[in-house]
Amino acid sequence: MVLDRVTFTVLETSDVHGHVTPTSYATKLPVPSGLARASSFIKRVREEAQPVLLIDNGDMIQGTPLMYHYVKFRQHLPNPTISVMNYMNYDSATIGNHEFNYGMSVLSKAISQSNFPWLSANIVHKVTKESYFGFPYCVKILDGNVKVVILGITTHYIPNWENPSYIKELSFEDALVAMKNWVNFIHETEKPDFVIVSYHGGLERDPETGEQTEELTGENQGYQICQEIDGIDLLLTGHQHRELTTRINRTFVMQPGYSAQSIGKIDVTLKRNGTSWSIETIDGEVVSLQDEQPDPEVLKIVHYHELETQKWLDQPLGLIEGDMTIKDPMGVRLKEHPMIEWINQVQMEAAGVSISNTSLFNNESLGFPSNVTMRDIVSNYIYPNTLTVLELSYEDIKEALEKSASYFMIEKNEIIVNPAFTTPKPQHYNYDMWEGITYTINVSKPIGERIVELMIEDEKQNASGRYHVVMNNYRAGGGGDYSMFKGKPIIKEILTDMAELLADHLEHHKKIKATVNNNWQVTQSSLKSDN
Repeated sequence: MVLDRVTFTVLETSDVHGHVTPTSYATKLPVPSGLARASSFIKRVREEAQPVLLIDNGDMIQGTPLMYHYVKFRQHLPNPTISVMNYMNYDSATIGNHEFNYGMSVLSKAISQSNFPWLSANIVHKVTKESYFGFPYCVKILDGNVKVVILGITTHYIPNWENPSYIKELSFEDALVAMKNWVNFIHETEKPDFVIVSYHGGLERDPETGEQTEELTGENQGYQICQEIDGIDLLLTGHQHRELTTRINRTFVMQPGYSAQSIGKIDVTLKRNGTSWSIETIDGEVVSLQDEQPDPEVLKIVHYHELETQKWLDQPLGLIEGDMTIKDPMGVRLKEHPMIEWINQVQMEAAGVSISNTSLFNNESLGFPSNVTMRDIVSNYIYPNTLTVLELSYEDIKEALEKSASYFMIEKNEIIVNPAFTTPKPQHYNYDMWEGITYTINVSKPIGERIVELMIEDEKQNASGRYHVVMNNYRAGGGGDYSMFKGKPIIKEILTDMAELLADHLEHHKKIKATVNNNWQVTQSSLKSDN
């Protein structure tokens, strides 16, 4: 029987970050997220509509204590997220930037355990220039005669963030250029009926107005892709943790949020025109998974991993004397907080230097209670960062402080967060707080002129001096657009994860005092003096 129409559904997850079970690792309370909930939804869609393509857009294997514990203690066993993805019958996954966070060995092992291809056409071997992961794209034949091609592309901005030793064999081609070449190649050689590009990157402009929404670094090129590349029927995006469905020119664009709190669902109907097919309808939505019941089979797959993780998280480490809890994240960034001071102190001690910076990664951090467990450590220090010591000049430090100071704005005589740090993606982790220097941020002054006092080693200015500064490896590589750090001399690297360093420090000292030395402040003094 020859069909005149074929209807199929595309389901997209992205930025799951290791969230499988619907439970908060910080509080042990239920949360409306995780692959267990997604699996229940996907099963129901497959029962109601055939065929279904299930695609992950990247950033799957890092981000929760489950994955951290697996990498540190249980690598002799199958990767739990990969086991779940195999059970859920994913058709493909795209390499995301966080796939590299645990190093190439962990990533390679995850790929080898997968029953589906991991795609990335623009990550190539530095020498051979061939696709490093072997699969630029994959082909799916639906209803016997409709050819769908899925092309994977990864944001090429990864070298600005990642530990260089993890990606030393890789070259990251410009995502836009590579996509244009591969889409043309696919149309010429595969003669597809429908082209899906799964791009682990986001939109750099408002899809409705074209207005620029972030600095045009090349990290996110989704809007430009839709403007310059013909032949993409569906662009699956991610990386920004946004929820959106839109059309840009003739391309339907989807981004399904993060942590499997929601899932992208796109319904496509193709109509036969002689020997070829054309799109009759395409529409989609981001579906909340809040009301889905967790799939018991998924929970069973990760049961023992989860059990061991929870035991590890409840391991007592030491005591806090005083208050290191966080009640107001904005207050932490406006006035020095004991938790930030302690993290900086641990970094300085580990590196043997006297200047450090760190950040409060997100607004969900609760700080440390009196009795600290490993759960408290990994709930507050959520990234697998290591430490790097850079040699910096006074001007480098001042420029970095000015970058951090741009985090603030003034509205109705109140200091608020600059929307550039919250929209389209929250980037609270790009505001740093420093120890070992003294400085003042005056938010009433223009961006770029807000550091009104800066003393390093008790000197007002030492333009010819060089200072050894410890920071996490993400920042040291220029991550967060801290370009002043890129290419600076690396004095040393401490390759133990910060979560381990914090836990070891607390276990060794048994009791830590919650103190601050108030070496920095944020003011809006000119406004106050006017009133």
